[in-house]
Amino acid sequence: MAAKNDLVIVESPAKAKTIEKYLGSGYKVVASMGHLRDLPKSKLGVDIENGFEPNYIPVPGREDVIDDLKKRAKAARTVYLATDPDREGEAISWHLMELLELDPKKARRVTFNEITKTVVLSSIAAPRDIDQNLVDAQQARRILDRIVGYKLSPLLWKKMKRGLSAGRVQSAALRLVLDREREIRAFTPEEYWHLDAKLSRSDSETTMSVRYYGDGEKKRELHSEEEVNAVCADVENAPWTVHSVKRGERQRSPSPPFITSTLQQEASRRLNMPPRRTMSVAQQLYEGVDIEGRGTVGLITYMRTDSLRLSEDALAAAAGYIRERYGEAYYPGKPRTFKTKAGAQDAHEAIRPSDVRLSPEVVRKDLTAEQYRLYRLIWGRFTACQMSNAVYDNVAVDAECARHHFRASYSELKFPGYTAVYEEKSDEEDEEVQKKPLPNLQEGESLRLRKLEREQQFTTPPARFTEATLIRAMEEKGIGRPSTYAPTISNITGKEYVAKEGKYLKITSLGETITDKFMESYFPDIVDLKFTAHMEERLDKVEEGELPWKQVLEDFYDGFDSELTKAEASLEGAHIKVPDEVTEEVCDLCGRKLVVKSGRFGRFLACPGFPECSFTKPIVVEMPGKCPKCGSRILKRTSKKGYTYYACEKVSGKEEQSCDFMTWDVPVKENCPECGKTLFKLSGKGSRKSFCINDQCSNFLPEDKRGYRKKPAAAAEESGETAETAEQSAEETKSVARPGRTAKTTKTTKTTKSANTTKTAKTAKTAKAAAEENTETPKRGRKPKVKDA
Repeated sequence: MAAKNDLVIVESPAKAKTIEKYLGSGYKVVASMGHLRDLPKSKLGVDIENGFEPNYIPVPGREDVIDDLKKRAKAARTVYLATDPDREGEAISWHLMELLELDPKKARRVTFNEITKTVVLSSIAAPRDIDQNLVDAQQARRILDRIVGYKLSPLLWKKMKRGLSAGRVQSAALRLVLDREREIRAFTPEEYWHLDAKLSRSDSETTMSVRYYGDGEKKRELHSEEEVNAVCADVENAPWTVHSVKRGERQRSPSPPFITSTLQQEASRRLNMPPRRTMSVAQQLYEGVDIEGRGTVGLITYMRTDSLRLSEDALAAAAGYIRERYGEAYYPGKPRTFKTKAGAQDAHEAIRPSDVRLSPEVVRKDLTAEQYRLYRLIWGRFTACQMSNAVYDNVAVDAECARHHFRASYSELKFPGYTAVYEEKSDEEDEEVQKKPLPNLQEGESLRLRKLEREQQFTTPPARFTEATLIRAMEEKGIGRPSTYAPTISNITGKEYVAKEGKYLKITSLGETITDKFMESYFPDIVDLKFTAHMEERLDKVEEGELPWKQVLEDFYDGFDSELTKAEASLEGAHIKVPDEVTEEVCDLCGRKLVVKSGRFGRFLACPGFPECSFTKPIVVEMPGKCPKCGSRILKRTSKKGYTYYACEKVSGKEEQSCDFMTWDVPVKENCPECGKTLFKLSGKGSRKSFCINDQCSNFLPEDKRGYRKKPAAAAEESGETAETAEQSAEETKSVARPGRTAKTTKTTKTTKSANTTKTAKTAKTAKAAAEENTETPKRGRKPKVKDA
């Protein structure tokens, strides 16, 4: 047994608390609270001329922590450095050893892939030396990024404006976003048509819908109305028969367990959780949560990983749990293994629950809402990946008429398998699959044509990246590593190089200018995606001990320094102007097209005629579809209480263009097949069925059948969501100044309930103009009655 004064150093207090409980009184576990030694912020901190020698210093403000650790380390027999099990964690342990002046024989490195008693005790029993290859790989990355950032940023400040930054990974990520925007701009829509036939049996009025497939059994697309008319002329009076009926069984396999990138993608898509927040909550689950009856427990394995490997113990535990909880049929008979992609570090297991028997329902009362939702996602994905396939019965019908073939298919779940635990849903439902069962048809059976329906469509450009799809693109192209995805996205959005419009990322004029006029023009290697991926591969070779870390820096710096010198010479006396981002929105006062500006409260629309015209308004997010009442655009808006609702763009209070359509329901891009008006769906996460709100339409869905959740009267009263307060919200909105050049308020002291913030006359004028976009919000409490369409 180790001496009582053995010291274990971890990074966070939560982690320290969990580990000390497992180790007992023979150990003292303390937290370093992150980095204690780093490069200085005020200067480059790297001696390039002397072989890229870094000048590490103690982090300012951490002197008390350093002194305390030095005293504890001096009195301890052994110091266990138990920082996170990745490159950065290894580097922190090395910095601690150097900073605390520890003898390498006294400083021992331990890592915990999961914080459970078994893993903690076994790791302490088998410590190792610090892995210098891991440390060197992290040093190379840190110094590389420092050189790029500290050499490029000052040049950006001189040639554009202060406060800007350029980085190795962030510049490549920004290039991805800009390339997608260029694709969208260069896209030319192409016309195509859907032709559906409503068919029935000769002795039945029940119809089924089949879609045009092609001539004979060869697929053909209809590209013009003339082609559609020709097909319709051929089939309108000709006999219809069932050409073929294919019945079969289809199996669907579960997805692999999460790695860092897929966890961030799925949390963003399903939970609407930003990547940085996802990693923060995952860190809490990894470090430990107080569970009733068990104490502090680490619920998941380490969350920064690119490996799909699972331990034998975890696979055995999952097998036992699935058989016991769901039955023998739900276990495939042997453990599932998944192949990790080429180039992955494979240093840790995939992300999984540390104990599969701690189901989300068992621990729910001990978790916050965010912790529960993320843990449920991780637990469900891992458990499902070890379960049997889902089995579906498939039916495909091919109807023939005058050599033209029309097809329909239907799929029905036969055996749930893994979907009993983890339902995988796509963002868009497959339009080609029938939503209701097909009749039991036989080959050669005669059919009757009831109706032909045609719909003109146009191809759409590729969608802008969301946070989830940008992470996927970065992973596919080898840009960054698991630990860099979330900080990179936070950085480019936080500096307004990229703006979020709904869930989509759109490059701003500032971001485009930096990438196009500065980085691509003068530093093409930094934004070259293949070059960036190759640099990551070289860092991996450093970690594997195949390449000296300073050699990586030397090879990079020769070309970079040459580009920097040329850029400084080319930009001598020049200034790169960031053009205004012109929108299609028109100034209500003078008719000019509004431009996007940035202020202390974020981005907003302003008239370019300032100071002659000081009109401002919030940036609007246009939704798919059209207003069912007047046909204008539908805009996404936010009420004073922070709730999202949707309103016609003409809900502005101006009588000459007024429209009163507002709803809590989300407009979708599909139109009602009966009346042609925009369909809506309930707000919220996950897949929701769309419905028609036009009460003159045969597809109209009444409010009481839409699935609205009614709030109890007591709860509504407590939250203040009454009809009266909702009605007041619109009036109060008028007195809130939007971000703009002249929007200022004077500070006041809260004295009585009736005390209001005073404003200057200039502020009131600007506020009135800015608030015209939000003059009214739908009444909250119960779902508002949508105005008749």
